[in-house]
Amino acid sequence: MKYLERAIDGELKNWSESENHKPLLLRGARQVGKTSAVRHLGERFKHYVEIDLNDRQDLHTLFEKGYSPQQICQQLSVILDTPIEEGNTLLFFDEIQACPAAINRLRYFYEKMPLLHVIAAGSLLEFALRDLPSFGVGRIRSLFMYSFSFQEFLWALDKRTLADMVVQATPEDPLPELIHAKALEYLRVFLVIGGMPECVARYVETGSMLKCQQILSELMISYQDDFKKYHEKFPVNVLRDVLRSVALQGQGKFVYTQVGSDYRTPVVKEALDMLCMAGLIYTVVHTDSNGVPLYAEAKEKYKRYIFMDTGLLQRTLELDLTDILVSDDIKLVNRGALAEVFVGDELVKSRPPYLNDNLYCWHREKKNSNAEVDYVVSRKGRIYPIEVKAGVRGTMQSMRIFMDAKQLDKGIRTSLENFGEFDDILIYPLYAIGNICR
Repeated sequence: MKYLERAIDGELKNWSESENHKPLLLRGARQVGKTSAVRHLGERFKHYVEIDLNDRQDLHTLFEKGYSPQQICQQLSVILDTPIEEGNTLLFFDEIQACPAAINRLRYFYEKMPLLHVIAAGSLLEFALRDLPSFGVGRIRSLFMYSFSFQEFLWALDKRTLADMVVQATPEDPLPELIHAKALEYLRVFLVIGGMPECVARYVETGSMLKCQQILSELMISYQDDFKKYHEKFPVNVLRDVLRSVALQGQGKFVYTQVGSDYRTPVVKEALDMLCMAGLIYTVVHTDSNGVPLYAEAKEKYKRYIFMDTGLLQRTLELDLTDILVSDDIKLVNRGALAEVFVGDELVKSRPPYLNDNLYCWHREKKNSNAEVDYVVSRKGRIYPIEVKAGVRGTMQSMRIFMDAKQLDKGIRTSLENFGEFDDILIYPLYAIGNICR
């Protein structure tokens, strides 16, 4: 199957060409394309060695016995009948979480074989890292990878000119209306199939959204099968019900009691933490937003959770796809949460891959006067509130309250509208919300 270009390819290329290339941990949820990206990078090397440590448990002893990197490479070279040479070989340890000792040995590659290119990845890597007191701070570099962004989806469809026009457009210099309409057309498709690589590849190959729905169903089953690997003593049914509750609750603060009357809050919280570590959901935390960094005033008591992919979300909710593909506005039974999830996902995917932080929002509770801003971001020392509108209309009362309270001169609205600006509000189309992070 043809490799579909990813944004992280440039980061991996730069790492491979750098004189100071520390061993690299490629982190992210299962099935987001980590292995494919590394294999694609491997084509640039004279030799490429890939070892799945989940399948090759016979090789665990090389790490568990504390062999030096030179000894490990020498033995691997003989066993696999492939040269492992500094500067010429890319050595890839896949599913490294299956061998915690291998994670611990990574830092020694930087100290003892600094010219060797080493990458490690794993589908449940965060769970292994949680149980390790240290895994080489300062000696190992992490990059975070996600499912396809909308820009990458356009690349996959060979619509690079459109993608470039979207990136270059601004509220002061909007897209021509015909181009805007074309971008919306592709956006509706992307909201339905999402960015999971297998779905994107199948759509590129066949143009069939029905086949993509089948893949999404299979992925959800596969993810749920993984639940038993998170924590052998944790009830799988709790993880399943909590994940579905994240989808059902949509917008607003996550209410633990809505998961089910049989589940205690501490158990639900633990399940949410595990789903976050698995990369299936992202956390949106309230911040007082009086200055940067935003996390300095984060309040953990108020949290929202969003799915990591709109395709998986709509499949879980069994939404009427006609509402997304045909209607003038995106009218959803879930009160527009699909648009909100898309925006949160795009904000995550468009930030530098070496950053791994929560998303932020703002919420105020007052008697008869609640207010909530969907997302709050900081760019170049300035704070911007973002309100998500599923269609092309909607009041911005909460944003006005926030801007007045924080004395901000600019806010951002994202919707199905074209780029634009009126008064102190910048308008970004949903499909271009990632522009604000670039």
